Amino acid sequence: MEGFVYPNEVVVQWSLLIALYPYLTGLVAGAFIVSSLYHLFGVTSLRPIAPLSLITALAFVLVAPLPLLVHLGRPERGLEIFWTPHLSSAMAGFGYIWLFYTVLLVFETWLVFRKDIVRHQAASRGLKKVLYSALALGVYDVPERSLKTDGKIVKILSAIGIPGAAFLHGYVGFIFGSVKANPWWSTPLMPAIFLLSAIVSGIALLIVLYVIVSQVRRQPLDHNCLGSLASWLFGFLLIDVALEGMEVVSMMYELEESWEIVSQLITQKIALSYLGIQMALGAVVPLILLGAMGLVQWSRGIRSALAFSSSVLLLVGVFAMRWNVVIGGQLFSKTLRGFVAYSPPLGGKEGALSALAIMVLSLLLLGAIAYFLPPWREHEEEKPTLGSR
Repeated sequence: MEGFVYPNEVVVQWSLLIALYPYLTGLVAGAFIVSSLYHLFGVTSLRPIAPLSLITALAFVLVAPLPLLVHLGRPERGLEIFWTPHLSSAMAGFGYIWLFYTVLLVFETWLVFRKDIVRHQAASRGLKKVLYSALALGVYDVPERSLKTDGKIVKILSAIGIPGAAFLHGYVGFIFGSVKANPWWSTPLMPAIFLLSAIVSGIALLIVLYVIVSQVRRQPLDHNCLGSLASWLFGFLLIDVALEGMEVVSMMYELEESWEIVSQLITQKIALSYLGIQMALGAVVPLILLGAMGLVQWSRGIRSALAFSSSVLLLVGVFAMRWNVVIGGQLFSKTLRGFVAYSPPLGGKEGALSALAIMVLSLLLLGAIAYFLPPWREHEEEKPTLGSR
């Protein structure tokens, strides 16, 4: 501690897991937006990545509540949100939004992959056949008319899911933005910043997954798809960086009494994670790299490397943003004249290993879903046609 700190502020209550939680929900929202760009808005260039984006959103939404449940220490009590509804609680609101969004994602994924499920059921044996039979819900005939109906329902679900994605992650920014006693959190731009950075991180994750999976499977990249993803990423990133800059500039211009402590926070206490990682490495550098992709006629290999490198940096930068908001907002005292320090422990239920385990679990669940519902089938069917042109 340094300066004047209230006794109840000595321990940082919202730890690393609380910073991880909005990061996971952000990946869900961003991945679903990419899926909706294809299924709802007909951006055909994203067709190769659309199934992968859908199952990515599903895998991460299933794991998203884990950081909160582990932080509570009594995970089974999380069900109390549903048994005893508290509609005026912003925190409890996550339970309702998460449940709605999870059901929507499960239903949409089932519709998109229904034809694949029936095909795998007919070609499988043993336990896999039983699994696919259960997923097929006893319907093993999928006529063309039924598929068209499925497509219409998927469009409706995508239209509902877009505002759902905004609620799922925008409400996290609302929770922080509504804390009037904390000047680092209390800003009307917070929900928009959280939502834009969520979309950026989701698109970045899909680029990283698409490039890595293609290399592992030894399949050529669809550079039209990758270029389209990079273009959308650049656009959303540009808006996100502008909003984050406006937030700090407005605080600087207003010069309220809290600006002195906030300026010390971002220039001294979290200077490395905020100015170095979040803004420079996680925003400015990716903007330059993605901008160079559009301005210079690079070879396909260089363009892929630029998109991949930018996406990795953005994933790190967005996590740094979550850290700076959640942890940074707890480092200065409400006296506005003191600071505390925080570094996550390596072990323990809220340590770095616990957070890493949750991230790995998300990827393992994604791998399991992709094993039973391969998301690259449509792309493989297109290759003979593309090759003949």
